[in-house]
Amino acid sequence: MAKADLLSLGDILSVDGLYLLGYSWLFGMSVWISFFGGVIAYKTLPRQQFGQLQHKTFPIYFVLSLGISSSLLAIWIAKHPDVTSQLTRPTLADVAQVYALGSVLFNQGLNKFVVGPLTSSTMFARHKLEKEEGKVYSDPGVSQDMLKLNRRFGMLHGISSLANLFSVISLVFHGLYIGKAGVKGY
Repeated sequence: MAKADLLSLGDILSVDGLYLLGYSWLFGMSVWISFFGGVIAYKTLPRQQFGQLQHKTFPIYFVLSLGISSSLLAIWIAKHPDVTSQLTRPTLADVAQVYALGSVLFNQGLNKFVVGPLTSSTMFARHKLEKEEGKVYSDPGVSQDMLKLNRRFGMLHGISSLANLFSVISLVFHGLYIGKAGVKGY
């Protein structure tokens, strides 16, 4: 029989454990928001209520993503201090993880500070124009202004979705690596 160790708070409050907990939270939240929560809300709520929900949900999601990914990046660099002098060598495994976490940070920052606000303002302008015209954005015969807003919204939504997808892909890459190699530093 294996030796039985007593469990202590110090055993579970390690930097590696907190790192994995933070990664798990970020990955789970990203997958849920990207592939499940939004789809369920879209299928369940009237369009304008869905838009309002997304307008309230996404800023919180982006702030949490920024906070957790920046914390993970800081811990990773602290545990792997050589990566800062090797940043020009992205094929090194530890450096590649910096790029993966940096990609999450960049893409979620882009969504939080640039694309998200532009998308929301375009959505609200479209809602306002729908009321003024008495037509839904997708009705035949909408104004040229509505068509411009539709194109702008579609472009912004596409950029936001791609940035978010790149973040999820980066998190999958990082998760597969830490699943194999762990978080251990040197």
